[in-house]
Amino acid sequence: MLFSSITFLYYFLPIVLIVYFLTPKKGKNLLLMIASFIFYAWGEPIYLLLMLLSITVHYVCALLIERHQGKSYLSRLWLFLALAFSLALLGYFKYADFFIQNFNAVTGLSVPLLNVALPIGISFYTFQIMSYTIDVYRQQTPAQRSIIKLATYVSMFPQLIAGPIVRYVDVAAALDEREHSVAKVRSGLRRFIIGLAKKVILANSLGELCQIFLETPDQTVLFHWIYAIAFTLQIYFDFSGYSDMAIGLGRILGFEFLENFNYPFIAKSITEFWRRWHISLSSWFRDYLYIPLGGSRVGRGRLVLNILIVWLLTGFWHGAAWNFVVWGLIFAVLLIVEKLWTAQLLQKAPDWLCHIYVMLIVLLSFVVFGAPDLMVAAERIGAMFGAGGLPLADTVTYYYLRSYGLILLLAAFGSTPLIKRVVEKLQFGRGTSKMLTVAEPIANIMLLLVVTGYLLDSSFNPFLYFRF
Repeated sequence: MLFSSITFLYYFLPIVLIVYFLTPKKGKNLLLMIASFIFYAWGEPIYLLLMLLSITVHYVCALLIERHQGKSYLSRLWLFLALAFSLALLGYFKYADFFIQNFNAVTGLSVPLLNVALPIGISFYTFQIMSYTIDVYRQQTPAQRSIIKLATYVSMFPQLIAGPIVRYVDVAAALDEREHSVAKVRSGLRRFIIGLAKKVILANSLGELCQIFLETPDQTVLFHWIYAIAFTLQIYFDFSGYSDMAIGLGRILGFEFLENFNYPFIAKSITEFWRRWHISLSSWFRDYLYIPLGGSRVGRGRLVLNILIVWLLTGFWHGAAWNFVVWGLIFAVLLIVEKLWTAQLLQKAPDWLCHIYVMLIVLLSFVVFGAPDLMVAAERIGAMFGAGGLPLADTVTYYYLRSYGLILLLAAFGSTPLIKRVVEKLQFGRGTSKMLTVAEPIANIMLLLVVTGYLLDSSFNPFLYFRF
């Protein structure tokens, strides 16, 4: 079930919220867990059993880790078994065919592929539940005695299938006792509708432009640049829009999820970009892999190795294909260069030059990210710089540039904090705060109606991060 679907918006969500707020406090976790199970099972009910098995294994292992906390070898054993179980499931469903394909390519054999369907959101909830068990092992949180509360944390439908990756320690208190208020509901609804609009109006429209590019036989250099910009913005508004919706829904239900995006396109270095982009994933790898490997408090050679390992796995987390691995390694190399040699140079360089550097790298990297394989990625990047004898532009390119120019401009401005700053000035301006109080709910309702119109009028409504 998609957040950006009529079924979710006008059937599932209203029913769940009405029943949730009518349910006594003691029953809210159980109700939320059941609703989340229904939400997840809507598309592929068989994989709900997989998630329930994962919850059960980590529930038991965390209790055993805590019981044997003074005996390091036993607590490590239970931690290893829990992590091995989750990584084995993730490896089987997400990476088995990738390894078989590469094994066949190297050996010349023809081992049949498993053709296993990828359970939606398995990468997200696997990382979530592993962080819980690791934190119990580190004695950063006590093991959860209630399997219902643990299952509610893992399966919570706002962030279940596309993040953000929520740490157990960040919501543990709210699982026990959380506050609900009209102010939180209003704030959550506003955040949800903004995220929904980012997804449906901007990301979907940009996705249509990208699809047109892929289906157009006559390509030009300009059209390749338009595609690179449109796809990068589509990824941003698709994923950040989903994160906004998740944060908004969480707030309505009494949870505060951490931010997942912080205007990454205003970054002045690749290091800063990754502090602003998919923050929950970056911080997960930092806390559970990079720092345990030694982080930056090691020699130069080990530092390089640590960064390469982390970003190799970051790329691989996104998908079982070589273009994702190369995408991760591109950022690894750039981060190493910035950390060891160019950090001070970037600090002294003009801001506009730093922004150009970051955006050029990001655009090219997402061409690699979105390509079906490395050969196609190389061809598209080459075409952006005139390789292949393509014309600079043609009438078809200009037609689509005029048709989607407004969406591209809106997306470009929307990816910066300019609109947010204008709204904040109006909120604190004389005579405007009261007007905004009245205008805001009207604007939200109008925006929801516009989004509904888009959904009824178009069948193009994918979520790119569902495949991860």
